[in-house]
Amino acid sequence: PAQQQQQQQEDGGGASATPQRVLFPPTFSVSEIKNKQRRHFMFLRWKQQQRKEKLAAKKKRRKEREALGDKAPPKAVPKTIENQRVYDETTVDPNDEEVAFDEATDEFAPYFNRQTVPKILITTSDRPRGRTVRFCEQLSTVIPNSHVYYRRGLALKRIIPQCIARDFTDLIVINEDRKIPNGLVLSHLPDGPTAHFRMSSVRLRKEIKRKGKEPTEHVPEVILNNFTTRLGHSIGRMFASLFPHDPQFIGRQVATFHNQRDYIFFRFHRYIFKSEKKVGIQELGPRFTLKLRSLQKGTFDSKFGEYEWIHKRREMDMNRRKFHL
Repeated sequence: PAQQQQQQQEDGGGASATPQRVLFPPTFSVSEIKNKQRRHFMFLRWKQQQRKEKLAAKKKRRKEREALGDKAPPKAVPKTIENQRVYDETTVDPNDEEVAFDEATDEFAPYFNRQTVPKILITTSDRPRGRTVRFCEQLSTVIPNSHVYYRRGLALKRIIPQCIARDFTDLIVINEDRKIPNGLVLSHLPDGPTAHFRMSSVRLRKEIKRKGKEPTEHVPEVILNNFTTRLGHSIGRMFASLFPHDPQFIGRQVATFHNQRDYIFFRFHRYIFKSEKKVGIQELGPRFTLKLRSLQKGTFDSKFGEYEWIHKRREMDMNRRKFHL
């Protein structure tokens, strides 16, 4: 005890002295903290500190660039999955004669030559639930000249001849699982092709924040972004053939199909020009995301159909920088 008292006095006065700061070893990790609440609190503090340091470094770089003026070095381009993309041999060149010949003779040529007017049939899987029904109704307000009918137990092989007889140019089938839309089949009539997509992130109009008023009946503009390969070019032409030519710009509505890392994001907006440089947009909905699973020649045939392309996850997704659309 005498030795302990002497040691406390040497350290600065016993219990009244301030405790020394505990230093963690260099290899310490937040994940080593056993208490869940304490671990979460320390992780949030670490993330906050990281954000502060990043913001301070950004301000410092901006001040240095302002001080240098014209002598400032060019900004570094950050590395992303998109700009590090592996080159695809099937990337479409707009001036390629072979591509131009294929476009003039493919199944969508009558539409682009203005020989046909789009007429779309939208249907569902058997016994659709309320969310799928509402999604189909809202999708019909986005695509002009589209009609919603319910399956009533009919097979697609029996529906397709009826669609062709009634001059429908495309058939859209919305599939669902556990009351949630999870798939979309798009078949171009009368000769195909047929694309099967996985659908996710479906948001109806009432679920979108700061949405605009109901869309009008004007023909919208269509934006197809980043469909660069031969496969992506075919998918883009398939989406374009759903909408009539000559959009009505007075409606200020635009439907966007944006391809990013082989995910197709659909958005429907209304825009207004506030000035020569500023544009205001309002999302009208619905919104959803598509992932191509297969592209089949001809109309829908699950047993004997010939497939042009099938997504094989174990073989095609080995490289994260390899994209197909």
